[in-house]
Amino acid sequence: MASAILAAILSFFIPGLGQFYTGQFLKAVGLFVLILFLGHMACTLYVTGTFMSYSLGRGFAFLAFMIYLFLWVYGIYDAYCAAKSR
Repeated sequence: MASAILAAILSFFIPGLGQFYTGQFLKAVGLFVLILFLGHMACTLYVTGTFMSYSLGRGFAFLAFMIYLFLWVYGIYDAYCAAKSR
C-alpha cells in the first residue's frame, strides 16, 4: 500500500518520483522530462533573453516558469491522489 503523504513528499523533492512510487512509470518520466525542460528553458530565457528582444525573452521566461510551477504542483497533487486511491 502506497502512502499518500510519502508520494507527495517524493514529488515535492523530485518531480515524477511520487508517480514512480505509485506505479505510474510513464507519467513519472513524462513529468520529470517536461519539468526539467521547462525549468531549463525558463532559466535560459531569463538569463540570455531571446533572439527577438531582451524584454520579450523575460516574458517567455516568466510564462515557462509559471507552467513549470503549475506542473510541479500538479505532480505533487496527482501523486497524493494516486497513492490515496490505491
